[in-house]
Amino acid sequence: MNKPSLPAYLDRISVVLTRTSHPANIGAAARAMKTMGLHNMVLVSPNLMQTPMTVEPPVFDPQNIAAFRLPEESFILASGAADVLENARIVASLDEALADTTLSCALTSRKRELTAPLQTPRELTPELLQAAQREEQVALVFGNETYGLSIEEVQSCNRLMTINGNPNYFSLNLAQAVQVVSYEIYSQVGMSMEHLVHSKNTATHAQIVGMIDHMESLMHEIGFFNRRNSERMMRRLQNLFARAGTETEDIDILRGFFNTLKKRLKD
Repeated sequence: MNKPSLPAYLDRISVVLTRTSHPANIGAAARAMKTMGLHNMVLVSPNLMQTPMTVEPPVFDPQNIAAFRLPEESFILASGAADVLENARIVASLDEALADTTLSCALTSRKRELTAPLQTPRELTPELLQAAQREEQVALVFGNETYGLSIEEVQSCNRLMTINGNPNYFSLNLAQAVQVVSYEIYSQVGMSMEHLVHSKNTATHAQIVGMIDHMESLMHEIGFFNRRNSERMMRRLQNLFARAGTETEDIDILRGFFNTLKKRLKD
């Protein structure tokens, strides 16, 4: 079965990463996005740190945005989602990233004195998808790994989203948070999973009967029916294979086994 196509409206949902510091997190976030059908990434003023893999991190210059290039570490962690990184939009401010959006969700795990209600990804997703289906632009905004979103960045958004977790220990990695939110969106798109289901070729009655006859012949040959009711036993075996939803491949395997066994007996 052919794989289903992603709905076009998912292209109107962007993942916005603000002031991200670890190169690997950007790549891992891209992988999380693409896995769930999202492809639009926006990087706001990336502030990349030095890592064992990225010894000399690129410095973002808001006056020369075109010169900024993500390091190899980001692409390694993207693992097949390099296209998301290559097509990522890089901007100097969150206002620029949100300029054409009608719905922007700030992801936060901290208590905020704001009037907007705090909602989970599951609660907000229907509204996000409806906006995207109306051909509106939607943004999911994630803050810096250490500090999260500033109060000003949160106020730039018109929805507040949080991932509810253990109140005594809540420490999601940036890419993990992107994965959770992206999965919730994809899970509510209603994509078919039929392409993942094994294509079943159920054996016909004639195929089962033929296999049972083959088995019975071999059982007679090895003396299995000594002091046993062969007719009753073969009826039970035929009923067993009929109830089991036996597939043609199962029949082929058993017949191959019977043929090999018969050949060995003759040798």
